[in-house]
Amino acid sequence: MLGSLAKRLRWLGYDTVYWRDGSDETLMAQAQAEGRLIVTRDHALARRRGVAALLVESESLPEQLAEVRAALPVPAQPFTRCGECNGLLEMLDRETARMLVPPYVWQTQEAFWRCPDCGRVYWKGTHWPSLLAELEDVA
Repeated sequence: MLGSLAKRLRWLGYDTVYWRDGSDETLMAQAQAEGRLIVTRDHALARRRGVAALLVESESLPEQLAEVRAALPVPAQPFTRCGECNGLLEMLDRETARMLVPPYVWQTQEAFWRCPDCGRVYWKGTHWPSLLAELEDVA
């Protein structure tokens, strides 16, 4: 229910796991074992005893981001995590990136990052200014 929020939190640098399957009990046990805070819109889950949870009230993504940012400390480094799987991004040698990105991207970009977990490659493309603006709006 908060997949878009999870992706944005990763871009901001938060260690964010998105729970898709399983029971509330399994989620709670995993969160407790990993020392995680559950961010949820589920009122019943947020009220459960023995769970550290942040209830997100808003249905709007920008407002959800603002709620979480107000409740949690801001990570030191944005754009250090994979938006898809939460892996920590690593710098990718430009020559190595040549085989992994479209030719135009390789010709126009100097810096690349790759997720060692899922293999996704990132660069500061044409979407970069709008992404920065979106995230700065909630800063």
